[in-house]
Amino acid sequence: MNTEKELKGCFDFFWNEANTDKNSPGYGLIRDKDTAENMSSIASVGFGLSAIIIGAERGYISKVEARDRTIGTLKTFLSNAASEYGFFYHFLDMKTAQKYSSFSDCASIIDTSILLNGAITSAEYFGGEAEELFEQIYSRVNWKIYYNEEKNVYYMGYDPERGGGFGQWDMYAEQLMQYILGTASETYPVPPKIYEGFDRTLSEYGGYKFYNSPGGSLFTHQFSHAYFDFKDKTDKDGINWYENSVTATLAARQYATDNPNNFKTWHKNAWGVTACEGPDGYRGYGSPPFHPNIKDCNDGTIPPCGAIGSVIFTPDISLEALDYYYTIPNLAGKYGLKDAYNQDRNWTCDFCIGIDKGITITMLENHLTSMIHELYMRNKHVKKGAEKISLLH
Repeated sequence: MNTEKELKGCFDFFWNEANTDKNSPGYGLIRDKDTAENMSSIASVGFGLSAIIIGAERGYISKVEARDRTIGTLKTFLSNAASEYGFFYHFLDMKTAQKYSSFSDCASIIDTSILLNGAITSAEYFGGEAEELFEQIYSRVNWKIYYNEEKNVYYMGYDPERGGGFGQWDMYAEQLMQYILGTASETYPVPPKIYEGFDRTLSEYGGYKFYNSPGGSLFTHQFSHAYFDFKDKTDKDGINWYENSVTATLAARQYATDNPNNFKTWHKNAWGVTACEGPDGYRGYGSPPFHPNIKDCNDGTIPPCGAIGSVIFTPDISLEALDYYYTIPNLAGKYGLKDAYNQDRNWTCDFCIGIDKGITITMLENHLTSMIHELYMRNKHVKKGAEKISLLH
């Protein structure tokens, strides 16, 4: 019952928190959070495109409504949305589709990749015009601009005011999707060797050995897995990223259960620390082992999307956590579970964030039906990229 309630709540966020003015340049853009008046997150839109499919299949909306909203959204990105070399800015103005003025921003490779992932599921589900629009959007993305050939890594961002690319994806995190999409491009591909460019260092917590991201946020073990089905696939280095996420999830739960700081909020059914809103604003919470340059910034905050977003890895304990969260006073609202809560600070977030509702709905649907995985995995570009970086077996 709570699973269905959460699915419907997540869908309602993406359906209701969108620009529905068909005469607007920003038609189809979805808010970063439901309290953000005019700020759209392109990653939220990516998850939202998949949420629309889920809504159509579950009968929340008609397939005609779903198709029309999807086509209009893809047209917005093809013709109106601010971009650099095909990469879109993190945040766009809901009304104009231009760079959100009050936020220091850059064209983002990871957020664009999440948008493309959602568009791929749209292309596969609807075909026809949706597929044509996706192909046009994807063909314009110049992955080479984001390729640091000297270091064999992707840049993290691109900003003309900073002189081009900056930062680097040199450690394992949520970026696996970028290697699939970038190597598969028919217009601006990067070489398959880029997959070898990020550090893979085994770490350990609580007897669990796994590859952890620098800050240990659980979303880094989830986002690429929401679309690409890594289960039963081992790369040429012998790494199975699905099994790695299973282990990372179990370690994250162990960390909350160990509760070294004695937080009131944390226990075996309240676990899965990840980036989310906290009492003092948005923070990159995470589980150890941390990178030497990263400090433990946890304050007892728990976001429901941490545990629920790992439901394909640890279904039993993730669903137990989901049911527990629905017993917390004031945590559930019109869009299902709110972003986070902290009993040590007597604080509950009063809004939802798109990417957190997005990982929740896609992972729950994959757990129940595998639909998003199946749509994504049958795409020709996904197959091509997976083959180039040896992720097919």
